[in-house]
Amino acid sequence: MNLDAFDYDLPPGRIAQVPPERRDAARLMWLDRKSGALDETPFGDLAARLRPGDLLVLNDTRVVPARLRAVKPTGGRVTMLLLPGTEGMALLSTSKGLRRGTRLDLGGGAVAELVDDPKEGRARLIFPGGDEAAVLAARGLMPLPPYIHRDPGDARDPIDRERYQTVYAARDGAVAAPTAGLHFTPALFEALRVRGIETARVTLHVGPGTFLPVRVADVAAHRVEPEWCAIDDAGAAAVSRCRERGGRVVAVGTTVTRALEWRARDDGTIAPGAGACDLYLMPGHRFRVVDALVTNLHLPRSSLLILVAAFAGLEPVLAAYREAVRRGFRFYSYGDAMCIA
Repeated sequence: MNLDAFDYDLPPGRIAQVPPERRDAARLMWLDRKSGALDETPFGDLAARLRPGDLLVLNDTRVVPARLRAVKPTGGRVTMLLLPGTEGMALLSTSKGLRRGTRLDLGGGAVAELVDDPKEGRARLIFPGGDEAAVLAARGLMPLPPYIHRDPGDARDPIDRERYQTVYAARDGAVAAPTAGLHFTPALFEALRVRGIETARVTLHVGPGTFLPVRVADVAAHRVEPEWCAIDDAGAAAVSRCRERGGRVVAVGTTVTRALEWRARDDGTIAPGAGACDLYLMPGHRFRVVDALVTNLHLPRSSLLILVAAFAGLEPVLAAYREAVRRGFRFYSYGDAMCIA
């Protein structure tokens, strides 16, 4: 399929720049996979719309405040995104004038030094006089996607530190949030429990590849960057119990969808395991585990939109997106959500 098929028109004003006042106050569009019918509820009503016996699967990755702003010796500015688990590897917003040995002033007495020359916008850093964890704790910012605009010293930084993180985040390692999970609250989890809906967790550390556009015309030629993923025995057992009782496996987000389908067995259960997940889901994929999907509204021409179209069909998804635009839904990471079931 051609990438142009995954495009749609979105007014810039529909891109959410701040989260809703309450996490569960987002709007939730319901898309029926069979009929294409659309409905809308507040996100906080999710439990009432799911069925007793369903299983909600969450990604418990935790976003690391891995973005750093620095000043070059020449006075120029550079933004860096440290990649967790890579021993100091970072993405640099500019490589001009940067080379091995360059020292960058991070403010507050902290310094970063390039260990090697930048290559393809990446270089390894060390932190003389401190370690990476201490520097990020003191100077790190949440790695918001580029369509959420923040200036240096923005007063909303403390809000981002709290709200660009799920309430159930547990394992450090992501540089982007699993955004469908941002809408959940302790009260909503209690409502799910009372309703008889079980929850389970997997871990997929969202990497910088989530921000990269698809650059090939034929979507089948696209590849996604590997991301560390783990599904333990408890998560696999929860899926098996759901299958036995006839419930639906509801993936909260595209990251959970990829994780579950990566470890899927033909009978719809999961083989526990951990490793680098590079599964790319596109139309034609046979979903073996995921029965329903809760997800935010994604960028046009992106691998995430391609995944959603693989799950629900391209035309129903684009029709839902057009209707979301018409109704004034808020898009992308801090925006509203949809449930496809």
